[in-house]
Amino acid sequence: MRRATCDVPRATCHVARVFLCAVVVSLVAASATAEQRYALIVSGASGGQEYAQQYDTWIDELSTLLASQMKLDPANVVTLAETPRPDTAATAANVRKVIAKLRRAVGREDLLFVVLIGHGTFDGADAKFNLVGPDLESAEWGELFAGIAGRLVIVNTTAASFPFIERLAGPRRIVITATDSAAQRFDTVFPEYFIKAFQQEASDIDKNGRISVWEAFTAAAAGVRRHYEQRGQLATERPLLDDDGDGIGKEASDPGEDGALASRTYLDEAVPGAAPTDPTLVKLLQRKTALESEVEELRIRRTFMPSADYAQEFEKLMIELAQVSHDVRKRIGGS
Repeated sequence: MRRATCDVPRATCHVARVFLCAVVVSLVAASATAEQRYALIVSGASGGQEYAQQYDTWIDELSTLLASQMKLDPANVVTLAETPRPDTAATAANVRKVIAKLRRAVGREDLLFVVLIGHGTFDGADAKFNLVGPDLESAEWGELFAGIAGRLVIVNTTAASFPFIERLAGPRRIVITATDSAAQRFDTVFPEYFIKAFQQEASDIDKNGRISVWEAFTAAAAGVRRHYEQRGQLATERPLLDDDGDGIGKEASDPGEDGALASRTYLDEAVPGAAPTDPTLVKLLQRKTALESEVEELRIRRTFMPSADYAQEFEKLMIELAQVSHDVRKRIGGS
């Protein structure tokens, strides 16, 4: 039987084989360096059965979200809580131990998502997250996260969480707090709306089939605002986000330079064929959110304004809002 031979010169066949080997090696290397996603959920001392039940509910919802929707490897998700089990209790020692392991495991192309659920306090000098036993100050949390090579998304959902923005901000980091003041000591509703944001299709405002950290933050902030408005109460919490490393957090309605990194950061795996993040659209959406917030605030101030001044400001805002909304629809591809 005649042995099959290459129909092209031997040198060309050799080059083709070398090229094929190089492609295989590249694919293997790419697979080996593919992004890994890690999560750490810390639920501290509850201070009572009512709080304990609420925190357990949020932990369960968040854990389910990460496993089912975001498809994180269960081995990469760690939860520390108020529990009698010494190895999973939310103690300062366990927090240090887990973060030390994550520092060794998380590579530069990896993502670490950290959520703090519970109570926060401020003693006039520093903010603390209440753990089981001795607490850790925001400065200590900052030291713990130092040296982690990957991208970090750190969400402190507690009262008095504001100082964490300054202490934890840095390059390739997204830091979110539930409050814009260290003096805010009331328990927050932000964690409820932040978790829900990832579960609701409406949060995907750029319609690319995925919900970014910025989109979830924006949806959660809107949910918190509505929560207080529907109850006729003044909002005691205003969520902030910093992702440009300057330690100055901004609200969703006034992102400034913040929001660019968060709008490109997702907790889930990339969806094949999904539209990429559109930076121009993100800027338009940020402006639209800001204008909508200004309209709401203007309506609240209406009682204290001369009618002519109110009408003038309202018309100006609505004209710009209509134009921005048109640009958003055009960018998305709508009518």
